[in-house]
Order: sequence, then structure tokens, then C-alpha cells
Amino acid sequence: MRWNLEWLRTFKAIYETGTLSAAAQKLFISQPGVSLHLNSLESYTGYKLFDRSARKMVPTEKGKILYNWVFDPLKKMEHAEQHFHKKAKEDRATISVGMCFETFQYTLEEQIAKLPFNLIIKFGEYPQMQHDLDHGLLDLIITPQLGNQQNLEYRAFSKERIVLIAGSQTDTGEVDALLASKEIAKAAGLLKQQLWYSTAADMEHLKHFWLTHFGEHPDFSPNYIVPNISSIIRCLSNNVGYSIVPDFLCREAIEASKIKLIWEGLDPLENTLYFGTRKKTIYHREIAHLEELLVDKWKE
Repeated sequence: MRWNLEWLRTFKAIYETGTLSAAAQKLFISQPGVSLHLNSLESYTGYKLFDRSARKMVPTEKGKILYNWVFDPLKKMEHAEQHFHKKAKEDRATISVGMCFETFQYTLEEQIAKLPFNLIIKFGEYPQMQHDLDHGLLDLIITPQLGNQQNLEYRAFSKERIVLIAGSQTDTGEVDALLASKEIAKAAGLLKQQLWYSTAADMEHLKHFWLTHFGEHPDFSPNYIVPNISSIIRCLSNNVGYSIVPDFLCREAIEASKIKLIWEGLDPLENTLYFGTRKKTIYHREIAHLEELLVDKWKE
């Protein structure tokens, strides 16, 4: 049995990137494939080449020796491959991005056809997005929550304000008067008697807003549960009912007088939005392009 050249290339990539997920990205193979190559090489040599930890693959003494032996030959082979391999055209990178559905609709949906690279959008809960980013399944996430993974970094780029809105046909006179006179408890009691919209997957905006501004958990159930916040905006437009949503998602409908902004609270509730990326990535240019598009959209 002879060792496989791909095992050595994978070993070199793990050594230089420090993690299995980063090595997989560098080589454009799956992370299980990287693990298989390393296990095969360790089995062939009879030596443990890395000490595995949750954060990094640390080379053993045998691993360091092997790296020094194979570095120059593999580097020459890579240069030869680059020199003699003729490409018909530049390969398009593929970037995977995690965000909530509404953010995608508001920011990127109309931009996709203009992107100079391939794009995969994934929706889900923020902790799962952070997990997928850390393991190389996503390249960029947009999140109001910070994770504690050492391999990730976050950059604040905007804020969202959580607000109380109503359909334009809603009679809000009594609620408006109570809020204006700061009779908060009476306003909360009256609001509980109204028609409410929320989403099936996420009622955190309603719960957080109610606890922050009214000092209690909401003890009522929304009348209408719809798929997402965009559906709420459409259902409320020129209609009757209340909901609590991020301000950037309802701005256009408010300007068009389809819905009404009722209250932001005595001390507005805001979430900071972050770009989340891995500290090591080969897609700096593509990620910077997406971040620029998103920042420009939020400034509008």
C-alpha cells in the first residue's frame, strides 16, 4: 500500500489553517472528506499527527517533522499545477449566507441577479446560524445575537428598533391618548383586547417589547399567526389590527400610509445588527461586496 498524494495535500492544509473546516474550504472538499484523509494518513504512518481540540488542530512533533518534509515538494507541485492548468474562464465563488427571511427580502432579494458570484441563502434560528458559520457551512451571517465561538468575529453595522404598529383602518384614538398621557398600564389593558398578528416561528419581538415597556409578559394570544413579518405587514396594510415588528421592515408601508406607527416606547427598544464571519476565510472580497450592499440598503 502506498500513501495517497491527496492525503498529504489535506495534511498540509490542516497544518496551515488550523481547523478541519478551514482546510475543507481551502481544498473545496467536505469536512468529513478532510477527516477521512487525515485518518488514512495517520493509519498509514502509524503516528498521531495532530492533537485535536474544540478550537484548533495542534500538530504533534511527528506532524511538524512530516510537514517540513513535504512542504517544498507539495509547493512545487502546486506551482506546476497553476502554471500548466489552463482555465477556460474564471471560476465563480459560491458564498453561503445566513439571515432571517425578512432581512433577505428587504436587502438582498433585488440584488441577486447583479452579483458576480454564486449565492446560497439559508434561513434559520440565530444559534444554528452561528454553529453553521463556525463549522464552515456558512460564510456570513446577519444576526442581533453574539456567539462565543473563538473562530468567529462580529462587526456592528446597523440597528433595528422594535415598534408597535397598526393597520391604517384601526381606530387607535383611545390607545394613542393613553400612551400620550403615559397611562401605560391602562394602554396595555386596552391593547390586549385588540386584534393581534404574530408569526409562527418567532414571538420574541412581542415578548421583549411587552416586558420592556409594560413590565410584564404578554398574557394573551395573537389572533392571527402568519408565516413571517412580511406577511404581517401585507395583512395589516389598509386593514385593522396591531403587531410589534422591527422598524426597517415597515418603513415603506408607513410612508405609504398603509399602516400607522403607534408607539416606540418611552425608551425605544433597539437591537444592534452584526455581520458574523470566520476569522479565516478565502472569501474576503465576496463578503466585503455583500456587506457593502447591505450597509447601503440600511442607509436608504
